Amino acid sequence: MSIMSICSAISGCYWRSPDLLSNRESKSFLKVKAGSSRRPRRAVVTMSMEAGVGVMGTKLGMMSYFQADGEVVPVTVVGFKEGNIVTQVKTEATDGYSAVQVGYQRVRDRKLTKPEMGHLQKAGAIAMRHLQEFRLLSVDAFQPNQRLVFDQIFQEGDLVDVSGTTIGKGFQGGIKRHNFKRGLMTHGSKSHRQLGSIGAGTTPGRVYKGKKMPGRMGGTKRKIRKLKIVKIDKDLNVVMIKGAVPGKPGNLLRITPAKIVGKNIPKN
Repeated sequence: MSIMSICSAISGCYWRSPDLLSNRESKSFLKVKAGSSRRPRRAVVTMSMEAGVGVMGTKLGMMSYFQADGEVVPVTVVGFKEGNIVTQVKTEATDGYSAVQVGYQRVRDRKLTKPEMGHLQKAGAIAMRHLQEFRLLSVDAFQPNQRLVFDQIFQEGDLVDVSGTTIGKGFQGGIKRHNFKRGLMTHGSKSHRQLGSIGAGTTPGRVYKGKKMPGRMGGTKRKIRKLKIVKIDKDLNVVMIKGAVPGKPGNLLRITPAKIVGKNIPKN
């Protein structure tokens, strides 16, 4: 039986001469169409919902804080430059989702492009370097050019999520990057800090995806969850958060209320 007769017996199948096939199609002479099969849609990646509006701050460093009972607590001191102003309120009707856009850190007008300046001038806000969004369930309590004050949003003892960019370490080996153990330094060993085997030979004959190997370390976005606010100093305009946060002094930080499923954000 010829290929053409096979095609005629199968509904939705067509025949093309091998001479007319492209390089990509040359491996298969037959193609059976599915009835109404379509390419599956890609999943739409949406921004996660926040437990409440947050603010941006600047990491100043770490210190020891002595509480009233004498306990010593390691804290990160976070300061605030001019900013934390609402630059845009997004709603379901206008943008398809509800969010508040906040600007931080005032800069000179010439540091921004004309489209950026036009966006800020539309809200009546000053020129600011950083813009970030906080997706919320309701944005009725916000309006453009509204200033967000930290002590009006958070209180001492609250739990917060702090995200920022970690310190970049550059290209590092497996020992520093993944905490691998080194080989013997004596007894004739010639493998000290080398990576070692990265897979078998004939089978599978390749390196599995995700293999821990040397590469660029640090310089990525990281979030530390459920850190406690120890002290809010209105005079110095700083806040002390228990524990360490990402980045080095001078880095931008994003501080939001800690997410607790079922308490301040829905389970679904």
